[in-house]
Amino acid sequence: MPTVAPANEQPVETTHLTDLMNRRQLLASAMAAASMASGVVRAEPGAVSGGGAQDLDLSAAAAAIRKGEITSESYATQLLDRAANFQDLKAFITIDRAAVLEAARSADKARAAGRSAPLLGLPIGVKDSYLTRGMPTTIGTSVLKDYKPDHDATVVTTIKRAGGIVFGKNNLAEMSYSLTGVNDHYGQPLNPHDRARITGGSSSGAAASVAARIVPAALGGDTVGSIRVPASLCGIVGYKPTPGRWPSRGTAPISQTLDTIGVLARSVADCVLLDSVVARTTSPRLTGQKGLKGTRLAYAPQLLEGLDPGVETTFAETRRKLRDAGAALVEIDLGSDFNALVERVTWPIFFHETMPEVRAFLAANGIPVSFEQIVEGLGKNFKPVWTQFILPTGANYVKDDVYKAVMNMHRPALQRRYGSLVFNRADALLFPTTPCAAPTIEDQFKFTVAGREVDRRFLGRNTTPGSGAGLPGVSLPMGMSPDLLPYGLELDGPAGGDVKLLALAHRVEQVLEISPVPRNI
Repeated sequence: MPTVAPANEQPVETTHLTDLMNRRQLLASAMAAASMASGVVRAEPGAVSGGGAQDLDLSAAAAAIRKGEITSESYATQLLDRAANFQDLKAFITIDRAAVLEAARSADKARAAGRSAPLLGLPIGVKDSYLTRGMPTTIGTSVLKDYKPDHDATVVTTIKRAGGIVFGKNNLAEMSYSLTGVNDHYGQPLNPHDRARITGGSSSGAAASVAARIVPAALGGDTVGSIRVPASLCGIVGYKPTPGRWPSRGTAPISQTLDTIGVLARSVADCVLLDSVVARTTSPRLTGQKGLKGTRLAYAPQLLEGLDPGVETTFAETRRKLRDAGAALVEIDLGSDFNALVERVTWPIFFHETMPEVRAFLAANGIPVSFEQIVEGLGKNFKPVWTQFILPTGANYVKDDVYKAVMNMHRPALQRRYGSLVFNRADALLFPTTPCAAPTIEDQFKFTVAGREVDRRFLGRNTTPGSGAGLPGVSLPMGMSPDLLPYGLELDGPAGGDVKLLALAHRVEQVLEISPVPRNI
């Protein structure tokens, strides 16, 4: 009897994407002229026809395969062709076409034999910080370009056992250490909405591949915004679980306190589907309930300072829509020292925990390089930061006494503030995920927002607080700039409140009905 996953679990010979595929002519766009002009369509999956299966989200593709409307092999073939056509986005470091098709055929045989599984036959992108057995895992570095693990990350194993197929390894910022997505070794992924713009990072290739309809969903990672920032800038959904909800074994770390793995997809329902598989706990039951009657949503001026005017206007309009849909909107004051408190908490943890976490990860997984070799091989955009902030000899190294004060005093103070000021009064905190749309690649390190010069850390200004407090968050598409670049809306919930947060995000998504489609994809 055929089985669901083993064909994709066997070690396979792979090559990097640029050596694997030949370019083909771009697929004809299936978008209507009105959608082309606006860049926004309603998030309503349509029927499978005319070779348009790439437009299905994960849940719709799962249903189509389950009902026999499409085969996994035909679906995977369309997506592989699409990946070849859009190599210029640099969304993937590695794809093994033969292994993907073999796994798809195995899934089709399993379905024909009466087997079922929640992700049966679904190709999913995997950030190249997850170990994948027999398939290169680079973590975006040059020193690991030929490394093939002998085991999978726990989440990859879980996805395969649920019938999912590893479509390829998504490009990423080196060692997941950038909010812009820059990579000096494998090229910087390009934003499908405008190839001159960044995707955001560090889950840069994951976001590009989902937005470009190359895959319906991709696994990512988030420490201070690395799922939510690229989701916002690329116009898709990003879910950052409460730290610890998703098992992280076998995924390259930055911080044991802040890290969480999660997903980038095109609907909240897709995030719920993957959460139900990976977390193996209660997931929300998404109903057709309309409106937001009975919900309370908070917003805070501290997260609205210095916004791009377009983001500010769109967020105000979004609040109006949510209020009209029945939600109670509550303005709260997080305190004049809130942003300073967040700075005292998040970045010292981020920098102090990197070295011991990376050392432990390398040793625990038998990875044949040392921490020192990784540092030595870092690209020009990363080595100075590591030398200055990560190494004990660095001028800005976070010393033990500072770190202990953060963990014992400042972080608990931040968490108490969220509890007393936000979650005692509202179901979720609402804010623009990023204070601006995607800056250009040319200006990614310093750019101007609302007349003020900012640096790349500004992209995570609104995502960092929730990370420091250990909160779950969901970023949804909120609207488009005059240049047809996406804006994101984030909802943060209390720690451990993922089920209710996902259900609420789904209801908000149904009210907004926004699913940006890149114009030339």
